[in-house]
Order: sequence, then structure tokens, then C-alpha cells
Amino acid sequence: MSLIQKSTRTSLPALAVIVALCLAACTTTRPLPPVTPPTTPTKPTTPTTPEAQAQTLQRSTFAAMPGWDRDEVREAWPAFLTSCQTLIRRPEWKNACTTARQVNGNDEGAIRAFFESGFTPYKVFNPDGSDTGLVTGYYEPLLRGSRKRGGPYQTPLYKAPDDLLTIDLASLYPELKNMRLRGRVVGNKVVPYFSRAELLQSGALNGKELVWVDDPVEAFFLQVQGSGRVILDGSQETVRLAYADQNGYPYKSIGRYLVDKGEMTLSQASAQGIKAWVIANPSRQNELLNANPSYIFFKEEKVGDPSKGPNGAMGLPLTGQRSIAVDRQHIPLGAPVFLATTQPNSDAPLQRLVLAQDTGGAIRGAVRADYFWGFGNEAGEKAGAMKQRGMMWVLLPNP
Repeated sequence: MSLIQKSTRTSLPALAVIVALCLAACTTTRPLPPVTPPTTPTKPTTPTTPEAQAQTLQRSTFAAMPGWDRDEVREAWPAFLTSCQTLIRRPEWKNACTTARQVNGNDEGAIRAFFESGFTPYKVFNPDGSDTGLVTGYYEPLLRGSRKRGGPYQTPLYKAPDDLLTIDLASLYPELKNMRLRGRVVGNKVVPYFSRAELLQSGALNGKELVWVDDPVEAFFLQVQGSGRVILDGSQETVRLAYADQNGYPYKSIGRYLVDKGEMTLSQASAQGIKAWVIANPSRQNELLNANPSYIFFKEEKVGDPSKGPNGAMGLPLTGQRSIAVDRQHIPLGAPVFLATTQPNSDAPLQRLVLAQDTGGAIRGAVRADYFWGFGNEAGEKAGAMKQRGMMWVLLPNP
């Protein structure tokens, strides 16, 4: 899920605090420009700049991508054209995106030929040289809610507070480009913003409620997903709550918390398993949810075309089963990616062309993807169970 921000002035005495905060509270912002990878294989290393992005990529071939010849690439075409709304403004993508306008989007052969003739695949490697990584899933949930508190609707979802500030240190520390630091001003100092537990216990968000929903655990998972829809009580109106901001704390998995506490095994730590644990242990619900100090703030958006997903990190709508979230430090946003993994809790292949159109607080690393399953309960079941291993190839346009 994607994370973004704002800025304000701060005092010089706070600089030391800012630097310390940055180590604990930095998150990604808008996309970096993509880069052209080297024409010869390189040893994978950890990228620290946009130019170094290419160092995790090694030139490959379409024949090396398992399942490429069986994928219905036509299903990925609308998502690619969506990416081109932004990519066409970048010189290295202009020709490919301009040519795409002339391709018949219903012709499987023409689309496949477009990619095979105009792009080169680059296999993605981790800094240690391995070529596999974790593939998880996310989706757009549907919650029941109300504009006013009452009855079953007791859990608020909030818009961003006015005192949340975001500081960009890139001008002083170029290595922190694409990072943002969040905090609040107390006197003449910048201090960390409130954690999840502090926010909910202090009443700091009073008056910032967007809607009230009927399930605190579903509200938590809505924050994990980053956006979702809420059907309002007493009407047929459905609104979308989109990511607006975040309190600056790194995401911590509550599934991992339960595993570390010996409450469940790693294989049981799915969304479904966590929800079942809360039902069995209602008195420990707050303990569990507060184990993740991160807190997401939302903004309300209208649901225009119900078939389209929420906006990702590019500000463009995601496409169910054809969009993924990536770590933009390694993968250029907007680029086509061939993903070779397996279905949730299965060895059945899931090998398809997807678009790197989103990011997420927990998506860190080169061979790391979060697969967007789409909207609704079925997508949620798939996403909650997905913890697979996979490989990735980035498709970049030929010069």
C-alpha cells in the first residue's frame, strides 16, 4: 500500500532530533525516475541512488521467464496503458508509450509482439545474489460504516491531523532522497509523532473522524491495505477511503507478534488466522493491534468506476491481479514486471505480466512484491493467505 506527505518549518535546535527520528520514521514518497539498466550482467549490489537501481538487474530473455508464453498478456494491457499516462512524460519511455497507442488492445499476438520487440527483460536479484523473494497479497476491502457514531459503529477512521508535519532532509542529506520524516513540534523541538496506542488513548484525533465502522479488526486491516470502500448505513452510498498520510512509525506485523508470543505458528499467521485469534481472545485485542505502532490516516474519495481499484503510488488506479506494490529503491515505478510465483497456499503456478504501480511500508527489498488481488471478500481471502516465494523480471524499453 502506498505512503505519502506535507512540510512545514522547524527550528535549528531540532536538527539532531530530526536525524535520530529519520532512522526510525522514514518512509517512501513519490516515484523516482526509472533508469536504463546496463547492457551486460553485473553483480547485484544494494542500490542507494536511482542510478544504482540497475545494479540489482541482470539482462535476461523472454524465453527465460517461466510461463511467459502461456500468460494472457492482453489482460495486462489496460494496466500498462494506465502506467503510460505518467511514463510517457519520461524520455526513456516516450517512444514505447506512444507506440502503444497504435496497438490493438484486443489482439493478444500484437500485444505480445509489442513487448517482445520493444522491451528487454532484466531479472531481479537480491543484494546477496539470490533470485527469489517473498510475494504477499493485498486487496481493497469493503466495510460497513456510518457518518455518525452509534449502534454497532464505534470504531473511527480518521483524516490526517493538523499538527502532523513532514520534513524533507534531501537537501542536507542526499542519501535520504525519496524519504520523509514525520513528527510534531513541542516548544522549539521536533519530536516523534504519536504511536498508534498513544493516538487512540490521548484523544489527539478527536474531531478528525471521517466515518465510524462496525469492526475494529477490519478497520485495522483496512489500514494495512492502505485503502478500501465503506458502505454507509441507511443508504446505498459507498465511499472510498484512500491513503492520506501516516504517523511515521514503521509497520510491524501483528502476525509476527503472535508467532513470537507462541500464540500461533508462522503458517497460521494469515489474516484469517489473526481474526480467529481475536475472536478467541477478545480481551487482548488492543494489545495485539497496538503491537503495530504505525497508524494510517485517510481521505475520502468518490467511487467513480467500481471496476477500478484505488489509486496506487503513481496516483493512478490499480488493476486487480495485474498490479503489484514494489520497493521503488529497486524497481522503477510504472514498469511492467513478469512475476513468477504460486497461488496462495498452493504449488499451482501464478505466472503473469503485472505492473509495478504501488508501494507499501512493509514492501522492502529487490525481489519483493505485494500482489493486488482486487476488491471484495474473495480477493481478501486470496490476499490474506498469500505468502509465497517468487521471482521477478523487469521489462524496460529498448533505447
